[in-house]
Amino acid sequence: MKQIGRYIIRGLLGRGGMGKVFKVELPPLGRIAALKILDPDPLLAKLMGIEVLRKLFTHEAVTMAGLNHPNIVSVHDFDAHEGKPFFVMDYYANNLGTLMGESYIIEQSSRLILIDKALDYTIQTLSGLDCLHDSGILHRDIKPFNLLITSRDTIKICDFGLSKLRHEAFKGPANLNVGSPYYAAPEQEADPDGIDARADLYPVGIMLYRMLTRRLPYINDGDEGYRPPSHLNPDLDRRWDTFMAKAIARHPGKRFANAGKMKQALAELQGHWHQQKEKTCALSAVPTGAASPESLAFKVEPRNKPLKINPRDASDRFNLDALWQPIDYTINHFERQGTEAMKDLATGLIWQQSGSKHPRSWRSAHQYIRQLNEQKYGGVQDWRLPTVDELVTLLKPSPQGEALCIAPVFDDTQRWLWSIDRRSYAAAFYVDIELGFVGWQDFSAPYYVRAVHSTG
Repeated sequence: MKQIGRYIIRGLLGRGGMGKVFKVELPPLGRIAALKILDPDPLLAKLMGIEVLRKLFTHEAVTMAGLNHPNIVSVHDFDAHEGKPFFVMDYYANNLGTLMGESYIIEQSSRLILIDKALDYTIQTLSGLDCLHDSGILHRDIKPFNLLITSRDTIKICDFGLSKLRHEAFKGPANLNVGSPYYAAPEQEADPDGIDARADLYPVGIMLYRMLTRRLPYINDGDEGYRPPSHLNPDLDRRWDTFMAKAIARHPGKRFANAGKMKQALAELQGHWHQQKEKTCALSAVPTGAASPESLAFKVEPRNKPLKINPRDASDRFNLDALWQPIDYTINHFERQGTEAMKDLATGLIWQQSGSKHPRSWRSAHQYIRQLNEQKYGGVQDWRLPTVDELVTLLKPSPQGEALCIAPVFDDTQRWLWSIDRRSYAAAFYVDIELGFVGWQDFSAPYYVRAVHSTG
């Protein structure tokens, strides 16, 4: 059993130039946390020197520990193990990059994020940045993978390894890149030392553009190929184009002056969007999305035994595209079964209308199922944790236009739903009902449960 200090290692979450981040458990409480330890890349250590990296690492921990804001990750402990400093943070299973479907090939298309959700995530990010900047701190590496997402959909800004105090000199080699490709502001790439808070606002605009359009605004060094967001998303109008032109302006002088002003402008845009959506729904005949029972195909065979599938094979096995979204969608036909369940005539499956009240680990999800059967929930005793195949029948394309007006069939509290199918001995597959994709996480991730049973 390998440990770092008093923390038991439960898995590697990631690695970067300066160190590694582990998922750890604190005995005897069993509490899960994230631990970052200084373990630099040999080339970086040679370029900068281990003592400089140690100071930067300590600076990151001190910076995070000195901030108290709901949209910034908190640090709980700092120590050293075998001469290497480490600090401990809250653990969150999801991040915005994963939800967007962003890969290491950043130029590839990502998932379309609901406009309301994209606005919410962006406003939360700006709130966290407002706190940072007010404290005189520049982050310098805002990007989707550095925005963690809690089970309550709260954004948490993390990874302050490149942050600096305003007017603080950068001690790294002149040729060391500060920031991430496509997200770093142009002036930051040219002069990491001479930037101000507006350099942190630029990537926020880039992320919002991408969430709304599935693509990056700038692929080349210039403006060639840029298209206003309204040209790529029919639900957006020229007000969005005006906002975005200012948010991602190449010259900092043309951007918003600070996070507060950008947040205020976005809140006004949010109000405009809500009015536009209400008007659309008031004037439209909302489609039901249902078909006659005679035209429906019964495609899903009940499966009580879980599968264990390598992620390399999962997209083919579950008939998913490159973004792990269904290639074919089920045309559901739901009928209420009493007050607690919904029957889908398309598949013969009966679902809980509202699942677990609170998120649970995968092992706790099985316990929840046992409790349902012991209580004879809905008058039956054969509830089970659904398979990925069954959960996929509930997924829909990201709604646009009149589809935004359709009321949800199920309780929308349960956004991330566990399946019974496993990725490994320590991870299982889940679906994101809201964004319509399949993913996988380790058993400790806090997701919801929507139980299912079959007719006949």
